[in-house]
Amino acid sequence: MEGGVFIMRFLFLFSLVILLHNVDKIYAAELNTITYSSHLTNGDTLVSPRGIFELGFFRPNSETKFLGIWYKNMSVQIVVWVANREYPRPKSSVDVLRISDKGDLVLIRDTTNETIWSSSNTNTGSRNTTAKLLDTGNLVVMDDTDSKVLWQSFDNPTDTLLPGMKLGEDYEKKIEWILSSWKTSQDPAPGDFTWGVDRGNYPQNILKKNGVKIFRAGPWRKERLVGNFNFTFNIVISEKEVSLTFNLENNTIPSRVILNSTGQLESFMWAEDARKWLPTVSLPRDICDTYNTCNAYGSCSVNTTTNKPSCACMDEKRFVPEYEENWETPTGWTDGCVRRTSLNCHSNGQSDDGFTNYTNVKLPDTQSSWFNTSMTMEECRTHCLKNCSCMAYANIESSGAGCLIWVNDLMDIRVFPEGSGSGRDIFVRMASSELVISKEKRGANVRAILLIIFAVVLVIALISTWCIYAWIKRKGGLWNAYERHDEAMELPLLSFTTIANATARFSLDNKLGEGGFGTVFKGHLDEGIEIAVKRLSKSSSQGVNEFKNEVICVSKLQHRNLVKLLGCCIKGNEKLLVYEYMPNGSLDSFIFDKRKGMLLDWTKRFNIIMGIARGLVYLHRDSRLRIIHRDLKASNILLDEDMNPKISDFGVARSFGGNETQANTERVVGTYGYMSPEYALEGVFSIKSDVFSFGVLVLEILIGKRNRGLIQPENENNLIGHAWLLYKEGRLMELIDPTLVESCRPPEVLRSIEVGLLCVQHSPEERPNMSNVIRMLAGEGAVPQPKEPAFFTEKDDHWLVGEFSSSTNCGASTINHVPITKSIRQ
Repeated sequence: MEGGVFIMRFLFLFSLVILLHNVDKIYAAELNTITYSSHLTNGDTLVSPRGIFELGFFRPNSETKFLGIWYKNMSVQIVVWVANREYPRPKSSVDVLRISDKGDLVLIRDTTNETIWSSSNTNTGSRNTTAKLLDTGNLVVMDDTDSKVLWQSFDNPTDTLLPGMKLGEDYEKKIEWILSSWKTSQDPAPGDFTWGVDRGNYPQNILKKNGVKIFRAGPWRKERLVGNFNFTFNIVISEKEVSLTFNLENNTIPSRVILNSTGQLESFMWAEDARKWLPTVSLPRDICDTYNTCNAYGSCSVNTTTNKPSCACMDEKRFVPEYEENWETPTGWTDGCVRRTSLNCHSNGQSDDGFTNYTNVKLPDTQSSWFNTSMTMEECRTHCLKNCSCMAYANIESSGAGCLIWVNDLMDIRVFPEGSGSGRDIFVRMASSELVISKEKRGANVRAILLIIFAVVLVIALISTWCIYAWIKRKGGLWNAYERHDEAMELPLLSFTTIANATARFSLDNKLGEGGFGTVFKGHLDEGIEIAVKRLSKSSSQGVNEFKNEVICVSKLQHRNLVKLLGCCIKGNEKLLVYEYMPNGSLDSFIFDKRKGMLLDWTKRFNIIMGIARGLVYLHRDSRLRIIHRDLKASNILLDEDMNPKISDFGVARSFGGNETQANTERVVGTYGYMSPEYALEGVFSIKSDVFSFGVLVLEILIGKRNRGLIQPENENNLIGHAWLLYKEGRLMELIDPTLVESCRPPEVLRSIEVGLLCVQHSPEERPNMSNVIRMLAGEGAVPQPKEPAFFTEKDDHWLVGEFSSSTNCGASTINHVPITKSIRQ
């Protein structure tokens, strides 16, 4: 009897254990909606109307659980969205998803009512809201009164993109649609990789690792892809929204795009017959998809033996390595390629250039681009040809409509094999001599005609040159035209009377400023064009040199970030240069003035820095002459009506031909506080001299103080030294102008200061070139750690003050033609 009682008690206890162990399953329920009176807890799920998706708690590992959405009735659980991905819950916790008193959808800890996760922007103050899971996989919170969607999971993507979901940004609602990978395959926390939209100019999809661009998918394009699964890309580009979505023609086929924890972007389609997911696309495809592997105009191919990238110029007939001597070194090709023949574009927009069509090309980075969705391709070509900054153009849509123009070097391109179907067409600007001419046009008659025309033009040019030489020599001209015919002016000659009338005969009321070489006046031509006239000093021999140098250099330049020289005048001792008028004056009048400095928020200052950098890239690399400015400073940066920067004053600039990058001088010219040590001490100047000046200028723009004259009671540091000390102490944010505190973006600020310090390194070899400066400022790659900079304290450059006379009324003094021997003795 006792044995029977024992057995009954044992069976009862065993049944009780089994019951408690399965309590979740016993009380689990499938809900259609979540309301204030019905909620979801452990074991419960919210199911979409046709049973395609399911929301509930899932366990990616043995220790934690999360609230998420997955495909229902599939053998393998595929999670497409996670709510509390940053707040994992212990597997044994009791949590509840419900509608709060304020109308929010909240996940709370049942024992303490602590909120673990909450929907945003749904606070209606009313309990009259419901949550539903749609058959698209979208979890929505709605106001039952008017069926208005208050919040949706599609606006808060995790690692998966479903048909109908958007990538991009809603400017009005301040929503950014971006994918973020899981940390690991078993941890839904945000990982290292993101997939989103680069909205710098024309939109393109970008893969980043820890915020650094590592892969670019190419510019958006409206198209319909036909195959086993027909699908379309839908694009919205407006003032309110920039977005990209994909949709399948047969919306009953499950499909998804996932950014996995290793940084691979993969798309899948569900095959019902095979009952499994079929991969369709995987990006990046190979090592050559790494962002900008071969730099400007370079094309990458995979070395099948070593599985390493191999670079070549995209067209070896028309492009050559920028530094050919480095090309065979392991990383020499990272400098990219340049045109074999320079472009020939004039300041008036006239150009002898043309275009070569390249097919099967991965279109370049659109960071520096312009677009118009309504232009035809012929209109696009004409627009590009008139703009000397335009390097290439392509269409936007597969139909051939729309115009996309690149206004800088073509970066991150790749030429695919013929027949691969992977690339698109692009029309790249070329000098006329590099254009392909058909065989029919190379007949003997055409050649003869061209030779005759050439001979006639040559004779006319020689006669004209001799006449100009004789006239200038007879008038006691400024320089020997016969010896310098290759540097003849490409500017209109304006009459002295025209310029005098435009400036009210150089009235003091029209005086804009005065420098060491002369005075600048504002004027109006008869056509209503506003101009700035530099009237060079009649007695200064330096004025003569500046006039000659500026006409030779600037007349050959054309860039949006350079002040345009419109014309000149020579009459007796009068030497006049006519520029476009810059209504906002010089940069120094803003950044060194507390009141006007408030007009330059962080965005404007960062745009000014980038504009100056682009202008220097053009001078150092892209112009017909390699130009070294030698006097880059805040007072020589002018601002147009939109606060766009333009580099001015090329009186002491030097030009180089071929691959020359460095020279020596016996006379140092420039402004102390901005001069590099090798130039100030040894007379050696190069493009890296301008990089040093740019670094000083960046720090001044960010901090709002001059490099020289920064008073620190505890030391004798100048601005560079002060920035260096705070950098070493990790206190860089203390540097910035107080007026920027509200508007600044700390990552951009810190990166800009670090780039500025990198530009003022003592050794020229340790300073980056301006192309790399732009990439670093744009966040494309890590910024190398700077070393202690040059001219660390005021003592370091005290010798520059000495007996040198200032030639400007600005705060920083200018050294004009000072012999090096005298400089060193000082």
